[in-house]
Amino acid sequence: MEKAKKLCMNLQQVKVETRVEKGDPRDVICGMAEKLGMDVVVLGSHGHGLIKRALLGSVSNHCAQNVKCPVLIVKKPKTSPSPSQS
Repeated sequence: MEKAKKLCMNLQQVKVETRVEKGDPRDVICGMAEKLGMDVVVLGSHGHGLIKRALLGSVSNHCAQNVKCPVLIVKKPKTSPSPSQS
């Protein structure tokens, strides 16, 4: 949470609000997006495999389908091999 706050501190003319809530993340995120009238929801993606995602469901996919504002899903960058490994 602290890392995310630091990254957002330098954004100009962007209101960033953080919340810590309890409950099913899918329901909480969708509910808060509506309650706060968000312009955009930014979510990270864990990149779970097909089986795990099928069993547990994808929070980011659920939010993308159910939140009324745009949803930006940020995937963790792939690690590239160091030059000595090429």
